[in-house]
Amino acid sequence: MLLEPQQIPSREKLILAGLYLSKYDSLGLKKLGFDSFVEAFNVIGYALGEKPASIKNYRDEFDPLFPNKRKGWHKRATRQYCLNVFEEYKNLDLETFTALVKSFAGYDENVWSSVDSKAKKGDSESSFAKRLITGLAAENYFESVHPTLAEFKNCSIENTTRLGCGYDFRLCPTAKGDFLAVEVKGINERAGSLSLTPKEYEVASNLSDRFFLFVVKNFREAPFHEIYQNPLTTHLKFTKKERVTVHVSWLTSV
Repeated sequence: MLLEPQQIPSREKLILAGLYLSKYDSLGLKKLGFDSFVEAFNVIGYALGEKPASIKNYRDEFDPLFPNKRKGWHKRATRQYCLNVFEEYKNLDLETFTALVKSFAGYDENVWSSVDSKAKKGDSESSFAKRLITGLAAENYFESVHPTLAEFKNCSIENTTRLGCGYDFRLCPTAKGDFLAVEVKGINERAGSLSLTPKEYEVASNLSDRFFLFVVKNFREAPFHEIYQNPLTTHLKFTKKERVTVHVSWLTSV
């Protein structure tokens, strides 16, 4: 009996991601919205809180079991704990397996299809990758590197992504002092566009030098970051853009 996604151990999620990419190869990349394996390793790896190489290693582990062009770890037998996962999940069809991998990052196709109602049909497959890059993958990247950053030296960290306070992390110096707010954004290329919500823009304006915009770039190849303190006063030019949306509901009397 297969476990519910929330019950699957962290290492098993990594193994399953590798199994999926090995079994479905380029078709799997397309279903998840990635253009290359390197991009998939980077995004899924950071989204699951692990190094991208972990996903690659598990894909290579399973490659000898499938008829793709890669040889993988063909000079040794597949490790038993990986075989156990393979046996348990080998009968999943493409759609079910794809939904399972997406669920590891809290992605529900039914929910996001209504949120992305204006998206073109061809964009639906890429929305998963885009949301991971702009959200969970970038946030976990920040958590992994923040202890090494001079701007946040000797600071404790609190994840505030679910609190709706206009930033993703609150960092507090061990010495007495006001907290620092960090809003994390991610983009796939070395350069691109990003947006601040009205709440984020307001908080950035109010906190000024205590607000940091942390941008993770180049998930497509090798992620790196840039930090903008008080971003509204830097060379970045923010242009206000307004959009009207229509919400449809169906009413009845009971």
